[in-house]
Amino acid sequence: MDESSGNAADLGTVIESSRVLCNVEARSKKHSLDILSELLGTAVPDLPQGTVFDSLIQREKVGSTDLEGGIAIPHGCLEGIDRIYGAFVKLSAPVDYDTVDGQPVDLLCGLLLPRGGEKECGHQLQEFARLFRDPGFLDALRGATSSRSLYDLLAAQRPAHPARLASG
Repeated sequence: MDESSGNAADLGTVIESSRVLCNVEARSKKHSLDILSELLGTAVPDLPQGTVFDSLIQREKVGSTDLEGGIAIPHGCLEGIDRIYGAFVKLSAPVDYDTVDGQPVDLLCGLLLPRGGEKECGHQLQEFARLFRDPGFLDALRGATSSRSLYDLLAAQRPAHPARLASG
């Protein structure tokens, strides 16, 4: 994302390589959200991991953030951030995620959205969801054997219609 103009560009600008993990062991949905919240907590200085975890859990209480095919995009809105931050985890084994299609989840893209920008960020969230509905892309992500190769796949994706976030 170009912070000065507010353009949301691609996954590689939202998710830094340091916030991508491959073949992570998680015992449950809650544990996978805890792992994501630890990664997302590193995105913003002085952002407590517990605050991130609580925002993800609160959103999941509204309804599961899963997409069909074993992927979820847990996200939360926070005060004090001015852009979208992301993290990505490929689990070594899928976990039960209370999904609509009944499939367990093994790919998670966690996002922090600025509170007050939900409408604009919602468009970006929809674009990311579109990317994660591509079976070929999901197969490539599942075939990745390292965090670096996983990040490279994510960073190479470009949204068809980049969203515009309000400045300020």
